[in-house]
Amino acid sequence: MESLPTRLSRRDVLKYFGAMTAALAAPDNAFAQDANAPGSVAVKGYGPDPDLMKLHSPGDVWPLTLSPAQRKTATALADIIFPADQFGPAASALRVPEFVDEWVSAPYPQHQKDRPIILDGLAFLETESQKRFQKDFTALSGDQQGAICNDICWPPDAKPDFKSAAEFFVLFRALASGAYYGTPDGWRAVGYEGNVPLPTFEGPPPEVLQKLGLQQTVK
Repeated sequence: MESLPTRLSRRDVLKYFGAMTAALAAPDNAFAQDANAPGSVAVKGYGPDPDLMKLHSPGDVWPLTLSPAQRKTATALADIIFPADQFGPAASALRVPEFVDEWVSAPYPQHQKDRPIILDGLAFLETESQKRFQKDFTALSGDQQGAICNDICWPPDAKPDFKSAAEFFVLFRALASGAYYGTPDGWRAVGYEGNVPLPTFEGPPPEVLQKLGLQQTVK
């Protein structure tokens, strides 16, 4: 059995959370559950902010949610959405599934709302895999996995029985995208360089200055 990647450091996870919260806008759906429903995390306040200067171990800040089987399913789905290609590594290489686990385990309202959606969606993948192919989702061929994902990857085209699963896919894809493109490898995949130190500074390109009606002054 292939071993799963090492978990993300809590410092990295917490750093990504702020950006991810603003990016998500998943619709309500049939997977949503009441806060007191089975599978919810009972939380009494958030407590103090975690110490980001400390190297936390898994479970130090909050208990993680996904079982080993659920993590395998999440890993397979993440790698379908972000396979290794000429633009960058696979999602699992960047620990995207570990980020999803951290996200659904956090005690904040949006995370707790997303938790049952993700858990029920992962269960749907396994149930549908057994129904169609009598195998676990992770044991399916790429074409078989793709057949299931194609039925739920776009909510407007999903059949009535797959509407909730399609909304799960939208949420999972948003989480995976935020995690993937929150890494240096993800930045490179979209051509983002950020602030790069240069040996010399020669000023803005001439075509930019011309467009602005300016000219460079040489000292």
